[in-house]
Amino acid sequence: MIKLDILSDPICPWCLIGKTHLDRALADHPDHPFVLEWHPFQLNPDMPAGGMDRRAYLEGKFGGKSGADQVYGRIADTARAAGIEIDFDAIRRTPNTLNAHRLIHWAGIERRQTPVVDALFRAYFQQGRDIGDTDTLLDIAEEAGLDRAMIAQLLSGDADAEDIRARDAHARERGVTGVPTFVLGNQHVLPGAQPPELWAQVLDELATAEPSQPAA
Repeated sequence: MIKLDILSDPICPWCLIGKTHLDRALADHPDHPFVLEWHPFQLNPDMPAGGMDRRAYLEGKFGGKSGADQVYGRIADTARAAGIEIDFDAIRRTPNTLNAHRLIHWAGIERRQTPVVDALFRAYFQQGRDIGDTDTLLDIAEEAGLDRAMIAQLLSGDADAEDIRARDAHARERGVTGVPTFVLGNQHVLPGAQPPELWAQVLDELATAEPSQPAA
């Protein structure tokens, strides 16, 4: 098995696109050796705890309405070309994602990380739900098979919040400037939403090389 570490933020559209590309390659390689682990990277670590109006956020970040429309127009075109449905009009707020990352971390303990990541992407990009809202996170946790009462208790305090911030900071110190970022076998870094063809090539090369590798 080969570890595939993925640095991501559940409000990052390129992360959704990158995961979709990876999923398609993995579906075509059902015997793939990857073990996925998700790691925190906040696009907006200074976002207010309650989030902010999405339009105000985008216009502030991209220099006004024209700049925001241009950037997100390109993202929408890329998503459509990949067959990904994103309802940008339904997204009213840009949340602080610290608690979403805490949920992903706890899901990892229960080996439910990827289903929770999928649910967060779906909630935000397709359903327009506020994934900074505690009740929304609890619904997602419960739907993914996690203990709602336990997650509620954890979210009511600051459990693992500093750990998430420290891991985010560590990634930046090591040179990560954007997401998604994929780290293959703790050696090879693949930044950005890599196309399915690249993942297919990587998986084919691994399958070819595997028999010649010494047994663990």
